[in-house]
Amino acid sequence: IADTDERARYEYDDGWMLIILRIPYVKEVRSRTPYTTVPLGIIHKRDVTITVCNFETNMMIDFVSYQQKRGEGFTDYVDMIFRLFLSSAVWYLKRLKQINALIEKSKKNLNNESLIGLSRLQDSLTYFVTSIRGNENLLAKLKFKLQVDELDADLIEDVNIEMSQARETTSIYSDILESTMDTYSSIINNNMNTVMRTLTSVSIIMMLPTLVS
Repeated sequence: IADTDERARYEYDDGWMLIILRIPYVKEVRSRTPYTTVPLGIIHKRDVTITVCNFETNMMIDFVSYQQKRGEGFTDYVDMIFRLFLSSAVWYLKRLKQINALIEKSKKNLNNESLIGLSRLQDSLTYFVTSIRGNENLLAKLKFKLQVDELDADLIEDVNIEMSQARETTSIYSDILESTMDTYSSIINNNMNTVMRTLTSVSIIMMLPTLVS
């Protein structure tokens, strides 16, 4: 999936089913958006299920490693698909904890550089909440399109809980971040007003000798 803007969706073509899920991805720290999302493709037909991603992500590495440790495999392709949904939700929460730690660190030493960093994190949170909502909508459609058994239904419930928590956490952190940036902007404006008043007073004092003469 080379197009990073692919939205979460599913489609059928000649017996093949394509599902595109948005998953969290971390870029370089000084990137414009250090935390973003990328598309993960799930392709299925009969007994063949393939996952495709144009990026090497921690989520997929962890997913494969965890399934190997479980040693149980998947009951069917539906089980695998919903476990990928669950893994993505869990990793959104992990990345959100990292973002919150960066926010708290920046709040302790607010300056121009940290303000730029907070602005970048705000962009990341926007990507997160948009992708999580897209995944939630996709999940709501798939549970009626795929052959879901009782075990799958329990798994879907777990996915819904994790995704809902990830979306709500993203919104909370976004509100906190916006409040922090507004507070810092107010401080800058107040300091600027103080400086301007001081400069005005100095200018008036310097003009007095000229007026007297």
